[in-house]
Amino acid sequence: MENMQIAVIVGSLRKDSFNRQLANAIVKMAPANVSFKLIDIGGLPLYNQDDDEHQSDPVKKMKADIHQCDGVLFITPEYNRSIPGVLKNALDHGSRPYGQNAWAKKPAAIIGISPSPVGTALAQQHLRGVLAALDMPTLCQPEMFLQMKEGFFDETGAIGEASRKFIKGWLDRFFTWVSTNKGI
Repeated sequence: MENMQIAVIVGSLRKDSFNRQLANAIVKMAPANVSFKLIDIGGLPLYNQDDDEHQSDPVKKMKADIHQCDGVLFITPEYNRSIPGVLKNALDHGSRPYGQNAWAKKPAAIIGISPSPVGTALAQQHLRGVLAALDMPTLCQPEMFLQMKEGFFDETGAIGEASRKFIKGWLDRFFTWVSTNKGI
């Protein structure tokens, strides 16, 4: 089994974010051949095209980290039926300046959790459109819309028994997606 490194981008800055909890739980579920690199997007300045030729150090670090990874896992909440501004800001920085798109050809997947019964469906749909424009082959099926309910996370912060097998199957599908599509 080949080794792979996956960048994890959480679209929430909130310390107690359900999506951050989900990211931490997913990292714990990884098989031995998969490592995760959590990418900090909270310290990025607001994107301004005037800065393209002199990107800030946090932007350069994010782009270098993305280049080192085989794939990207986006874990996002839904804000006002779309993606959070901080996530869009990171995507814009990573794609610029023209011709230096760090996201290009990186296999991706999207997951999110929300108290809503439809999870993060609309945010994920919007994000898919952005990722297509960034030339990221994105896992489309199965989609993963998770509802935050009591017992979703156990007392240790791991994904509860009722959802663990379901999410593990999705992660296995994502790892296969990355293996099949990396470097294309």
